[in-house]
Amino acid sequence: MDRRRRASSTVDLRELECFLALAEELHFGRAGERLYVSQSRVSQLLRRLEGRVGARLVDRTSRRVALTPLGERFLARLRPAYAALGAAVEDARDAARGIRGVLRVGFQGTADAYVTGAVRTFRNSHPDCAIELVELPLSDPFGALRRGGCDAAIVLLPVREPDLVLGPVFSRRPQTLAVSVRHPFARRASLPAEDLADCPLVTVAGPAPAYWREAQSPSSTPAGRPIPPGPAVTTLQEGLTLTATGRAAMLLCRPTADYHGRHDIAHLPVSGLPPSALALTWPRNTETARLRAFADVLAEAAKDT
Repeated sequence: MDRRRRASSTVDLRELECFLALAEELHFGRAGERLYVSQSRVSQLLRRLEGRVGARLVDRTSRRVALTPLGERFLARLRPAYAALGAAVEDARDAARGIRGVLRVGFQGTADAYVTGAVRTFRNSHPDCAIELVELPLSDPFGALRRGGCDAAIVLLPVREPDLVLGPVFSRRPQTLAVSVRHPFARRASLPAEDLADCPLVTVAGPAPAYWREAQSPSSTPAGRPIPPGPAVTTLQEGLTLTATGRAAMLLCRPTADYHGRHDIAHLPVSGLPPSALALTWPRNTETARLRAFADVLAEAAKDT
């Protein structure tokens, strides 16, 4: 009896891969295509997994496929565990062969000279490892990390996500306000933060967390005066376009303001606000030798900023 019980609870990676694919596709046929197996094989693997669990993980009707509440909880636990398993294999492979392969790094808005310089330093030190830079939407700084679209991401602070590691922090810079050259503020040399109460600010749309959106577009001044909310955007370019047309102003870090200099937008230093900063972040339990090496390069470069 004990032997049969142990056999029934043994983890089968193929079953777990099947469940993950099905949870993302919510379609047996598409899940099978991803795994290069038939639809009936997907059903068989799912039934075996549900047999091990002792309950249904997926509800299937003629019209839809959906996870059960237990399936949702199981998915939330399985995703990071499966990612950690893959990272462990990659880490062992890196240790055996040296730093090689591909590291995908996401960035928001602009990969400035600091980031590209760190990439060059890394590639000079590890010529067998390529870095792919992936642009992230302004409105979704953490989504690609959780979906596996990148291994790490360079994002604006703050980062308060319990499932993410906060790595090296760098590029602390004063904030600037981007306004249309026709805006009354455009004639000023600088701006105290309290004057933001007289200027609608471009806001960031979801799915970025509320605390993160508030940091990029505060709803009140340091003294508590309300700041009018402007239009919500999903990308930096949308925000700059709205700013140029005079619909709202937009807070930017200094490097981004310098990079996106244009004749129809003026940039004013803002006093009284915390500086902006960037950080490298990645999902917990997915750290590899490649990622550690790149984080070390950023941390070393940060000493000079």
